[in-house]
Amino acid sequence: MSSEYRVAPSIAARLMGLLLVAISVLVFVATGLVAFLDLHTGVLLVPAFLGLAALVGAATLLGTRGWVVRLSDEGYRVQWVRGVGVAAGRWRDVEDAVTTTVAGSPVVVLRLRSGGSTTIPVEMLAGDRDEFVRDLVRHLQDGQGLRPL
Repeated sequence: MSSEYRVAPSIAARLMGLLLVAISVLVFVATGLVAFLDLHTGVLLVPAFLGLAALVGAATLLGTRGWVVRLSDEGYRVQWVRGVGVAAGRWRDVEDAVTTTVAGSPVVVLRLRSGGSTTIPVEMLAGDRDEFVRDLVRHLQDGQGLRPL
């Protein structure tokens, strides 16, 4: 049984907004170049098409690889998180899981037997935070061969 937790809509909207601002700046600079260097107005099509391609590419990327955490029977994998620590591991290598706060944001920390850790900011995840923690604990217990009392 596998679970996948995607990027929260607020984070995806923020990323797409930053991309739109970058495209706007590119079009603005191209417009200035056309005006001051007396270039053909067709030059403006280049940043417009590049921006459109970037938007389609970003939307496709978020649609296909927009997951942040994958939990499987064997282990876990985390992507798109800066400062995650150990990005992938097996359940048997996890010593314990704790919830805490880092820089004012709630996170789940998986402490590994090797001394490393994985930090998962739950605000980045779409869906219910409590359900994510319950699912994580369920995968951790199953992966370590533990049965609930």
